[in-house]
Amino acid sequence: MPTVYVTRRVHFNAAHRLHNPARSETWNQETFGLCNHPNWHGHNYVLEVTVAGEPNAETGFVLNLRDLKAILEQRILSKLDHKNLNLDVDFLQGIIPTTENLVVAIWRELEDALPAGRLYRIRLYETESNYVEYYGD
Repeated sequence: MPTVYVTRRVHFNAAHRLHNPARSETWNQETFGLCNHPNWHGHNYVLEVTVAGEPNAETGFVLNLRDLKAILEQRILSKLDHKNLNLDVDFLQGIIPTTENLVVAIWRELEDALPAGRLYRIRLYETESNYVEYYGD
């Protein structure tokens, strides 16, 4: 059977501050610029999750998109949407919430949750112009 790639796109809004507490205020301001603002800043993120696999002979699905939608809501959106990534998200505690770190953390939240297929790619848009992709370790 051929390998097929199925992608679900979702949106969430969140605030964060890029700041390394082990470094000086000057270093943080020079390194992170406006993203180091002490009163946070926010993004309208777009998350794409791609699952790879062979279509099931009985359903034709790699993974029922209804199931993927529910998993994303439970494991990701309910924890990230309208939250402060530095303060509110259990799986981001102690992590500087860059987009790069966020895609790895999201992967880890999803990798054992799929009832079919395998996690192939996570793409996270921080802005319309900037996105990060992760394909697992």
